[in-house]
Amino acid sequence: MYFLNLLLIFLTFFSLDLQSQTTKEYPRNFFRNPLAIPMQLSANFGELRSNHWHMGLDIRTNAKENYRVYAAADGYVAHIGVRPNSFGSFIIINHANGLSTLYGHLNEFFPELEKYVIDQQYKKESWAIELDFTKEQFPVKKGEFIAFSGNTGGSLGPHLHFEIIDTKTEKRLNPLLFNLPVSDNIPPTLVRLALYDRSKSVYEQSPELTVLKKTSGGYMLSGSQVLTTDHNEISFAIQAYDKSSGSGSRNGIYAAQLYFDGEEVVKFVLDSIDYDETLYMNAHIDYKHDYNGGVYLQHLSKMPGDNGPVYKSVRGDGVISLNDTAVHTVSIEVQDTKGNNSVLNFSVRYNGEEDPLMAGTSVRKKLKPGALSDIIKPGFSMSFREGTFYDEVPTSYLKNTTLSTYALTAAHTVSDESIPMHKRAVIRIKPDRNVPEGWKDKIVMTRTGKGTSVRKASWDGEWIKAEFGDFGTFQAFADIIPPSINDPGRGDTINLSAASRILFTPRDNYDIESFRAELDGNWLRFTNDKGKNWIYKFDDRCPYGVHELKVKVADIAGNTITKTWWFRREPYTPSKKRK
Repeated sequence: MYFLNLLLIFLTFFSLDLQSQTTKEYPRNFFRNPLAIPMQLSANFGELRSNHWHMGLDIRTNAKENYRVYAAADGYVAHIGVRPNSFGSFIIINHANGLSTLYGHLNEFFPELEKYVIDQQYKKESWAIELDFTKEQFPVKKGEFIAFSGNTGGSLGPHLHFEIIDTKTEKRLNPLLFNLPVSDNIPPTLVRLALYDRSKSVYEQSPELTVLKKTSGGYMLSGSQVLTTDHNEISFAIQAYDKSSGSGSRNGIYAAQLYFDGEEVVKFVLDSIDYDETLYMNAHIDYKHDYNGGVYLQHLSKMPGDNGPVYKSVRGDGVISLNDTAVHTVSIEVQDTKGNNSVLNFSVRYNGEEDPLMAGTSVRKKLKPGALSDIIKPGFSMSFREGTFYDEVPTSYLKNTTLSTYALTAAHTVSDESIPMHKRAVIRIKPDRNVPEGWKDKIVMTRTGKGTSVRKASWDGEWIKAEFGDFGTFQAFADIIPPSINDPGRGDTINLSAASRILFTPRDNYDIESFRAELDGNWLRFTNDKGKNWIYKFDDRCPYGVHELKVKVADIAGNTITKTWWFRREPYTPSKKRK
């Protein structure tokens, strides 16, 4: 008990020191709330997402769109983007202190900028667009209206996505380190502890989970306070979340430290991340456990192939060697950006016995982190770039020779789809049937697992080649079926007088590659938010009268469909409803 009290005092002082280290570098009170409503978060920086960390704050807009968005500080609009997914419509503002701010999922920009962007879309004949600006074009003042909030791009509900960026390096910085007006006096919540046998890959096992219990003195294990293990090389992971005051959202934690016998071993801190680094989130979590329906477990050790930015090694990589059968103390401290912290204390003991499950274990070929490697089978190869894996990957292979009508190759199932890859692998498959000449430039390769992804394939001699970023089942097909597209109405000359827009939903047996619409021979701006529907809202580019509308759609294999319609628009007054 005396030791635990001393440790708690040490952890308290360390927390204050860590907070001062991570906040003193950032200007406080420089940025304002970009909305005029109280700042409440539905997601914070470093929150765990599919294949990435969340790189900013998601600010609530009361489940509504079109709140006015304001510049967080003086600066100028440096960049805008319009994307079907990702941020949707977004603005980046550069500031004089070497920082930039990003505002995402917007509906419309301020009028002068909105008009300029639309003009450029017509000039470039593309709705999706990225534009850079000089500081003289669109200067803004702190608190100046810049856009309306929305739900565009990859957003699943109305909110404002807000980022703070190091302008020079483009690293995303944790906005909560800048003293934004987010109230938080709630310490993180610790839910589960996971233990791993690190004499083997984390991908060859399931975590040993222990539920945690909150007490007045901190967190403890729900059962015995001494974990007894068969493994003499171990590591830990934690399930935890954080809340801010007045918000029910379970957000991500900021930092965690691991102590063994009173000495700090390793810590991770989510203070700055580059988009080129965000995929390393898959090494930070137990990816396999999450993929198979489990919870997010954040490793308190650094994987051998993890070159990400969040771990700060103090003494090794976080793997603990138990060289005796004595009882050893372990403490894990979890912290948020406001300095609120929660501590888990327990003990661990190695029982000195070999894990009976390890005896006689068969040895399969393993793919190593940090090395070039490949899997080669008759008629199939999968080549991996250096830095593809985070830990050793056991391999397996299965071939299914059943061919459907347009299948050109057997289906090749490789390894475990729940094991992550950091880089794409090159897949080469030899056809199992003669490929007609007319099919040779219409070939796609699919990867199936939980879902299906498709790539346009190319020829590498007599082999069909494509690249994928996951394990799974790979097969090549001929795609000679063109996409389809709906009609906007009926008749030889469609009457669209009562309509406010034209909507198309192209469909294909694989994926749509491009969409182009022309009104009376000129490109017409259809929006494609979220990548499914193409919508044109009538404006002054389509005056009253009779018009020709032509639409061409292409799929990823290069098959196309072109359709032409005539329609008319006339002044329209809705009929009054009868009482």
